[in-house]
Amino acid sequence: MHVLYTAEAVATGAGRAGEVRSSDGVIDEQLAIPKELGGPGGDATNPEQLFAAGYAACFNSALALVARQAKVDVPTSSVTAKVGIGPQGGGFGLTVSLTVDLPGVERAVAEDLAAKAHMVCPYSNATRGNIEVQLQVS
Repeated sequence: MHVLYTAEAVATGAGRAGEVRSSDGVIDEQLAIPKELGGPGGDATNPEQLFAAGYAACFNSALALVARQAKVDVPTSSVTAKVGIGPQGGGFGLTVSLTVDLPGVERAVAEDLAAKAHMVCPYSNATRGNIEVQLQVS
């Protein structure tokens, strides 16, 4: 693969209770363990939220790409990504649920675009076969 862009981030401190920073300083966030995982929760983010945000944005871009290729007018769209974490085997695993909203697009067309986006989205390609991903159109 010919790499076009590389993002870089560093995590410091106590892992899920530490801090993450991108090399360009755009991301500079404190992390907190969610209450559901035994932590304090609060107003700090966590790795699952960051993964959900990245996946949702990437998938929405993939939707726009496949819509253009199919010559389907999509004036607005949104993707909601939910990332779950829980015990799996001897460690932990993730699940993902993606909900695609394409207002004004016929349901069958929206489902086709979502399926095609799932084939080209880099996050979908990275998770395929590794993480259970549920895809639905609202």
